[in-house]
Amino acid sequence: MNIKSVLEQLDSVYLGKSEITKLCCTALLANGHILLEDVPGTGKTLLAKTLAKSFEADFTRIQFTADLLPTDVIGADFFNIQTQSFENKTGPVFTNILLIDEINRAVPRTQSALLEAMEERQVSIGGTTYYLPKPFFVIATQNPIESAGTFSLPDAQLDRFLMSLQVGYPSKIDERELVLQTLKKIRKSVTAVMTKEQFIAAQQEVEDVVVHEDVVDYILSVIQQTRVHKLVEVGASPRATLALVKASQAYAYLCDRKFVAPEDVKAVAPHVLAHRLTLTLEGDVKTTKRVIIEDVLETTEVPAEQV
Repeated sequence: MNIKSVLEQLDSVYLGKSEITKLCCTALLANGHILLEDVPGTGKTLLAKTLAKSFEADFTRIQFTADLLPTDVIGADFFNIQTQSFENKTGPVFTNILLIDEINRAVPRTQSALLEAMEERQVSIGGTTYYLPKPFFVIATQNPIESAGTFSLPDAQLDRFLMSLQVGYPSKIDERELVLQTLKKIRKSVTAVMTKEQFIAAQQEVEDVVVHEDVVDYILSVIQQTRVHKLVEVGASPRATLALVKASQAYAYLCDRKFVAPEDVKAVAPHVLAHRLTLTLEGDVKTTKRVIIEDVLETTEVPAEQV
């Protein structure tokens, strides 16, 4: 069993979105979190649940709502009357794969409870630090077009996500197959096809994927272009640079290569960088973040040779 088994299962359940499923696996191999954005009914939660259940690991789902408290996520210390002492009750964040449905429906205070967990893989409760199990991933969904009852994710929160993926509508052929499967009551079963140990081993192999200095310079050029673009107020951070390197390594690994090619960088860059940009007022009116990244990729010189 390997990561290809996970990809095959994802493609059998989530029809017609092989590139999206590949990018999801890329993010996890790079030890990063995933934000799935699109209109309701496009299967964001189905994709997240299928991905999570494909691994032999602990899985928890939290439905974010406006009345959810930080302690409902990370846990809290409580006083035990019988023992006359404080005890810790850990929250659902203590898992391997955490699915957060509609993350932007929680208030900012609850959203911020995830910052330490997502970045440092630990939480602080009552002055004590508790480490999260390995591996630990957050897969979050949100509807970007609905504003009623939602709270926009702050830049610091968005920057914690390695990738932001827009699922999109299925093609007519794939949607037809979906309808026929539903009419025939065909349900694809989802089983764990990869253990935690196998997945951690795959992550370690990803770290060995070679990134030539020319490709590093290419990545740095892309990052620099986001910082000087006339329609961008705040460009990609150094954290984004490291995220782009890691994602490129993982994508190359899924392509059965032992080195990163510029094509790998181009494949992941829009999903790694777009959600990290802050546009100027003019930029918000004239274009989108993804269009800017595509423009940067088109205008940045590509290395002539790779190892």
